[in-house]
Amino acid sequence: MASSSHFLCSHHTYAPHNPKKLHFDSFTNAPLHRFYSFKPQGSSPLRKKLQSSRTHLIRAAASDPTTGRKQLEVVYDLENKLNKLADEVDRDAGISRLTLFSPCKINVFLRITGKRADGFHDLASLFHVISLGDKIKFSLSPSKSTDRLSTNVPGVPLDDKNLIIKALNLFRKKTGTDNYFWIHLDKKVPTGAGLGGGSSNAATALWAANQFSGCVASEKDLQEWSGEIGSDIPFFFSHGSAYCTGRGEVVEDIPTPIPLDLPMVLIKPEEACPTGEVYKRVRLDQTSQIDPLVLLEKISVGGISQDVCINDLEPPAFEFVPTLKRLKQRLAAAGRGQYDAVFMSGSGSTIVGVGSPDPPQFVYDDDEYKNVFVSEAKFITRSANQWYSEPLSTEETACFTQDVE
Repeated sequence: MASSSHFLCSHHTYAPHNPKKLHFDSFTNAPLHRFYSFKPQGSSPLRKKLQSSRTHLIRAAASDPTTGRKQLEVVYDLENKLNKLADEVDRDAGISRLTLFSPCKINVFLRITGKRADGFHDLASLFHVISLGDKIKFSLSPSKSTDRLSTNVPGVPLDDKNLIIKALNLFRKKTGTDNYFWIHLDKKVPTGAGLGGGSSNAATALWAANQFSGCVASEKDLQEWSGEIGSDIPFFFSHGSAYCTGRGEVVEDIPTPIPLDLPMVLIKPEEACPTGEVYKRVRLDQTSQIDPLVLLEKISVGGISQDVCINDLEPPAFEFVPTLKRLKQRLAAAGRGQYDAVFMSGSGSTIVGVGSPDPPQFVYDDDEYKNVFVSEAKFITRSANQWYSEPLSTEETACFTQDVE
């Protein structure tokens, strides 16, 4: 496995097995004399690596025009060398703790294109990762038989009904590794929201398990395996923007057609929309007939607008949760000139207003919406061979509106 993949672990919060391990990140901005004065002693593997690294200096002789004396110039790419060195040390030491951001997604458009023989529906959708997400802390467990999951919110299953546990079981089955974990899920993404929070958690767990095992699987492996436990999970192994077909598990990475600084607001009422209940109410004769590739092209050329943000699951979701239709209508009416488009994400019940991070005032004023979930967000992507990072500007933006006594 290439060391560059394993070095991903050093970009996240973790503690190495060896508590005396040097933290090289603090070295990169240090003055040069700090490195020259560092003289490792003894013959440990780390010290040998440090000693050998000192031999990679490039020396150039030059004459001082005033004195005529020859001077020695030392050229040394410290950051590159220390990154490589930290890579080797990390690989040798392994990791015992890891904290990862687990972002959710929205469907910019979602077309239902047919009914399959297996009972599922074919869809075609532009999925995009957004900056709202959970945080998951993983720690190696001394147990070799069970994982332990905790969370900050009630109602989340903590056994193998949870996609995190399913993902860890799947990874062990596919790789033969025997790592078990203590996991804490800091949940911010609401459930039953059409935002893929659980699917993201599962993808993040697969990524984490792979880091703990020394990256024995490729990203492509993780993506293919993940489809066995959920249709939306493979998407999160894209780079953040993808055209998805089939049940959602056929993922085509595309360059993001949307400006990443385009803001949005997410509003989710208390009522949830169970995916199965929504799909049961789909009537193909009432879906849009526009070619989804035409929608994708329009977005790529002209950006987001109301006419391209089509979601064929809105009518069945509005049938299941009638108040959801009213919320979309009120948001669109109050936000004229404020939002480029207002639409439902996935199977609901989140309504998205793209173009502004601010909800209309009625969301705060009306008793009908006193307990809705409100969050601002932006579109995000990830770099190759790295997991998603939480943008600092959106940290702690999610909230619940409620009356204050």
